[in-house]
Amino acid sequence: MSSFDEYKKLGEPGKAEKAAIWETAIGLQQVDGLTPSSYLIETAKDHIDGYITIAEVKERLENYYKIHSKRIDTEERTEEADKVSARITEILSENTFILSPAEYLTIHKRLFSGIYKFAGKIRDYNISKDEWVLKGDTVYYASADSIKAALDYDFAAEKAFDYSKLTKEETVKHIVKFISDIWQIHPFGEGNTRASAVFAIKYLRRFGFNVNNDLFANNSWYFRNALVRANYDLVEYGIHATMEYLNRFFGNLVLKQNNTLKNREMQVRIGTVKTKL
Repeated sequence: MSSFDEYKKLGEPGKAEKAAIWETAIGLQQVDGLTPSSYLIETAKDHIDGYITIAEVKERLENYYKIHSKRIDTEERTEEADKVSARITEILSENTFILSPAEYLTIHKRLFSGIYKFAGKIRDYNISKDEWVLKGDTVYYASADSIKAALDYDFAAEKAFDYSKLTKEETVKHIVKFISDIWQIHPFGEGNTRASAVFAIKYLRRFGFNVNNDLFANNSWYFRNALVRANYDLVEYGIHATMEYLNRFFGNLVLKQNNTLKNREMQVRIGTVKTKL
């Protein structure tokens, strides 16, 4: 049982929704292997119960870490997990959204301000990341010089796209491909997946979709691995980029499907890829 199941079972108006958003926010920390503190959980419960506002949650965390930061193992990045969870909760509680690169960058800035010096800023260096699902290999991300142009292109194409003749299933698949494409650009030094997830949830809501928060709460690592597999090719060994796993995830998230989500099914099958390149 999760920390917030009691609220969902009681079904009190407002409390169940707040609890679901908190579960999503906390679950999303798993994409970077982070775990929020018990202090954050108890503070979140005070917010769900209506004793404090989300602004007061954030204030409590700031005060808490002014006192306790030196006593906490910084390698565990608990402070980051706590603060980002609260900020995700705040953003997902707002009925605001605009389809633009500025929105994407602003979400990142709001999530990571005071945590990363480059919060909300496009990276000016090239990156690679060792991926478990690729046996240590990396996705090819956009070069630093091309990030702005790539974002502008993808957002302009998405804005111009006509959804009017698509079924609900086709609409979701197209949105998922767009999210995958902007994630592959990887415009930020860190925090790309969490920012992309928040952006995706808000974009889906703009279409009127009811997002199943439990999926991000319980399967956020699957979400990240599925993004990796959607943007990785190694043709020499018969490995091709595939949207299959992302479509499974979003099928459950939005379309109430019951697809099996197993991380091991996504892992490449050719031994240690890095040694073969």
